[in-house]
Amino acid sequence: MQNSSPKDLATSTALLERGRRGEELAAAFLHQAGYRIVAANFILPVGRNRNDAVVNVEIDLVAYEGPTLCFVEVKTRASDWFAAPSANVDLRKQRQIVRAAHAYRRMFGLTNTPYRYDVVSIVLPAAEEGPRGLQIELLRNFWSEEKFRKRRWPERYWD
Repeated sequence: MQNSSPKDLATSTALLERGRRGEELAAAFLHQAGYRIVAANFILPVGRNRNDAVVNVEIDLVAYEGPTLCFVEVKTRASDWFAAPSANVDLRKQRQIVRAAHAYRRMFGLTNTPYRYDVVSIVLPAAEEGPRGLQIELLRNFWSEEKFRKRRWPERYWD
């Protein structure tokens, strides 16, 4: 196993700091939009991987918009030159959040509460660029669980 260089550690620290700052901005943005934040950085075990290690999933923000429970994934990037930050909420990440949201709803007795999955996409440029490059976008109902449900064939499709 290789040791990390000081440059790698500094880059990693900067990325974590950008992510933390993005989550703070997202929480403030959602609060201004009328959401009621009930949890941040909520971590749940959702199963085990192929190596039998426990898989933990973090839900960035849990909030209510009116009666609807919203599980919010926050994606922060320094630039959207290559792709929007929301492009990194791939199927694997969506599946993990769906599993964590199910566990969260069972844990707190919210199985009959309406819910959805939102994404807050943030472009947070370097500090020297100032606040004029900041972009925040709320993507309500970014995905649904339908694509993760196992198909059930109602009848035989052959004779």
